Amino acid sequence: MTRRRAPGTPRSERVVKWVVSLPPALFLVVFFLVPSLIMVLASFRLPGEFGGLMPLRAADGSLDLSLDTYRFLFGDWIYGEILLKSLLVAGLTTALCLLLAYPLALLIALSPRRHRDFMVLLVVLPFAANFLIRIYAWILLLGPANVLYSPFAVIIGMVYVHLPFMILPLYTNLEKHDATLLEAAQDLGAPRWTRFWRVTWPLSLSGVWSGTALVFIPVLGMFAIPELLGGTGDILIGNLIKEQFLDNRDWPLGSSLSLMLTVMVLLLAGSAVLAGRRRRTLAKGAK
Repeated sequence: MTRRRAPGTPRSERVVKWVVSLPPALFLVVFFLVPSLIMVLASFRLPGEFGGLMPLRAADGSLDLSLDTYRFLFGDWIYGEILLKSLLVAGLTTALCLLLAYPLALLIALSPRRHRDFMVLLVVLPFAANFLIRIYAWILLLGPANVLYSPFAVIIGMVYVHLPFMILPLYTNLEKHDATLLEAAQDLGAPRWTRFWRVTWPLSLSGVWSGTALVFIPVLGMFAIPELLGGTGDILIGNLIKEQFLDNRDWPLGSSLSLMLTVMVLLLAGSAVLAGRRRRTLAKGAK
């Protein structure tokens, strides 16, 4: 005998879904989609005589839109060089964070449960201090060592600030692993290194990808650390965007650079998703 759904239940479920999903959807539209559309429109406009933007409509009432900013952007190799440098800095920072965070996250996950909360607290404790105060502390530390205002100082600052964002997702993943899988591999004669590569590492890939995204994307647009710790040759794409909006007041160029950075991040994220799907498809086919 089948049970019938109570009348009106589907409608009530739809109401609940709308109530739950509407506020975050409105938040994303107002604070993300609308500013992005404004930035797209600004990238096709002309800079004002004293900064900002020229009027949207010309004297004859037509829309005053132009591709001059994009012609200038793609016609000068320096912008591509700065973007490439930003990608290299983001990639190096992410790799160093992974190398430093994985052993620490594994140590926390394997520690007695009564000690884990305290160790996680130590990881997030730097967030209690202001971001700029922590960076100025590094200025004091690196100044006497004569490495301040150099690419090395920028990498140190990037890794220091973003390391917790790699540790936390890795720890969250590693603590959920079933210990009996490692015991079974050991019973089958697998040495410790083999057990790590064949069991622990594949199971932790979701945490690795989450931490990589949480580190790589913010580093790619970071401007405060290169500005405070780097030299004149350490300008990254985030610094360039900030300068166009605040110093040069060339809003169309700043908008174009921001859109280029956004498209780059979306392409990288999409490529990672496609690679993950392909890897899962191949794994299912192998089974």
